[in-house]
Amino acid sequence: MEYTLAKSDEDLEGILSLQKANLKKNLTPKEIELEGYVTVDHDWEILKSLNEIEPHVIAKDGNKIVGYVLTMTGKSRYDIPLIYPMFNEFDKLIFKGQSISEYKYMVVGQACIYKDYRGKGLVEKCFQLYKETYSQFYDFSITEIDRINKRSLNAHLKIGYQVIHSYKDNDKDWDVVLWDWNK
Repeated sequence: MEYTLAKSDEDLEGILSLQKANLKKNLTPKEIELEGYVTVDHDWEILKSLNEIEPHVIAKDGNKIVGYVLTMTGKSRYDIPLIYPMFNEFDKLIFKGQSISEYKYMVVGQACIYKDYRGKGLVEKCFQLYKETYSQFYDFSITEIDRINKRSLNAHLKIGYQVIHSYKDNDKDWDVVLWDWNK
């Protein structure tokens, strides 16, 4: 197993393939409940643009992408309409006495592990590389998770994220989680 940063078009194609297989809209209610899901369906241009700002973290088994953590910064806040509310919510939050918007932070654009590789520590190793690569440039990592996506929430909490805020948007309950890299 290799943990690295996405460098090629093939890496990005592998991310998109894994993403499509785990989109909420492509799963049964039972799969959603047991396995979790991803929400945003990135197109090629957006995924490539995000990768050019800060490369995505990937897990590869040979040439196959079996896991990823998508990277995003504030530079991309207006690139994906579905996530505008997330960034707007971040702007309202205070962390350690300062507005979130005053920090330099990374956003987990999405994290996913191929079904047959789950429960084997891949997500932890992907996030370890994510932190090692970006903690020298950013104060923390932040994202939001739909509260019904318990597998995702639990994975983030296990890694070191903490819930700092909860809110409702479009009849969904969201938890904002943050991983403080300055602890």
